[in-house]
Amino acid sequence: MGKIVISENVTLDGVVEDPTGDEGFRLGGWFGQLKDREELNRLALEEALTTEALLFGRRSYEFFGSRWPSRTGALADRLNSLPKYVVSATLDKPDWNNSTLVTGDVVGEIAKLRRNLAGDIVVLASFQLARTLLEHDLADELRLKIYPVVLGAGARLFGGTSDKRPMRLTGTRTLDEGVACLTYARDRDA
Repeated sequence: MGKIVISENVTLDGVVEDPTGDEGFRLGGWFGQLKDREELNRLALEEALTTEALLFGRRSYEFFGSRWPSRTGALADRLNSLPKYVVSATLDKPDWNNSTLVTGDVVGEIAKLRRNLAGDIVVLASFQLARTLLEHDLADELRLKIYPVVLGAGARLFGGTSDKRPMRLTGTRTLDEGVACLTYARDRDA
């Protein structure tokens, strides 16, 4: 059985909106505040090398799919070669190689995907999908890269849930200019 991992860049106050500044959010671009990201880049490659498949919401899929196919290097090669699953009710045909559309009963389809794959299924930059996975108890692990900035506004990673979701801290690292990397596993015994 696979493990669904939500991997997110997030501000200290939980904002995930427009990290690169491409979406027009007045406070966007906070991801680019770090000048030297050598350790973060190394972490991204480490994560990609241990990933079995990627899972995206449509907007994040289109963002990544418009940038990574033309790039080169170890990270680009890995991301481009991985199987990719995109959840969408509006996308007709995903065009990034090795991509499969997930429609209909999304929760059921993702649960089936989780049963059929053996490794990590990593959700990148798809906070609405992450909320759905958390709500339906399909998220096994959270990998949060917390940037040292407070925005005070913007879409947050976590929304309301119908019940508490106990998590257990399993790893901490500090990288580059103060980015805290926290890993939490779903604590199903709590």
